[in-house]
Amino acid sequence: MASSFGAEVNNEIYHELGERWYTAKDDPVALLRAESRARNPWVISEIRKVFPTSAVKVLDIGCGAGFLSNELAKEEFEVTGFDASEQSLIVARLHDKTGRVDYKIGDANKLPFADESFEVVTAMDFLEHVEDPAHIIAEAARVLALGGLFFFHTFNRNFISWLIGIKGVEWFVKNTPPNLHLHRCFIKPAELQKYCEQSEMQVNIIHGLAPVVWQSAFWKMVLHGTVDESFRFAFTRSTMIGYIGVATKK
Repeated sequence: MASSFGAEVNNEIYHELGERWYTAKDDPVALLRAESRARNPWVISEIRKVFPTSAVKVLDIGCGAGFLSNELAKEEFEVTGFDASEQSLIVARLHDKTGRVDYKIGDANKLPFADESFEVVTAMDFLEHVEDPAHIIAEAARVLALGGLFFFHTFNRNFISWLIGIKGVEWFVKNTPPNLHLHRCFIKPAELQKYCEQSEMQVNIIHGLAPVVWQSAFWKMVLHGTVDESFRFAFTRSTMIGYIGVATKK
C-alpha cells in the first residue's frame, strides 16, 4: 500500500468542475452522482420517520453542487447548503428547481450558525476530505437540536477500501486526479462512532454502501473508463469499503 503521509487531499478539483458536476461520465464525479441516487431516498425516508411533517430545517455540510440539498428541497424541507467552493454553489443554485435552497459559502470548521439551529445535519462524502473530522462532527452536533439527526457517508480505512476506493478509481475512471482521496483520511466506523459519542450523539444505524459489481455499467467502467447514468450503488451488510449512517443528538 503506497504511503500518503504528508500529502493533502485534492479538494481544488471541485472548484473546476462547473456543469460537469451533472454531465460528466469520464470523471469520478459521475460516481458521486450514482452514490447520491442510492443515498438520497434513504435519507429522506429516515428523516420522515422522525419528522413526519415538512417543517424541518436541514443543513447539508459539504453540499458540493447540491446532489442532496436539491432533492431535500423537493420534499419541502427548509434546506441550507454549505460548502467552501463558490463555483460548486453556483452550479447547485442552477440545478435547484425549487429555488428555495439557501446556499452559503464558508468553512465547516466554524459553522456560522447558532446552537441547535437545525433538526437535521448531513455530511455526505465530506468527512474524508478534512484533516480533523472529529471537530467537524462536533460543529455539526453544536448546530443540531436535541433529538435531531446527523447523517454521514464516508469510507472505511483498510486495504480493501484503498484497493477499490482509491486505486480502482484511479485505474478505471478517466480523469481521476492525484490525491482525490487519501487512505489516511478514511475513517473506521468505530472511530466515527467515537467522534459522535464525544459530541453527545448516538449512532443508530450504519449500512455499507458499495458499487453493484454484476451490472453492465460496472464492467463498461472497467473497460472504457466511463460511468453511465445507469451505474448503481447498493446498501450492503459489509462496511468494508464505504458506509452510511445516522446518529441522534442526545
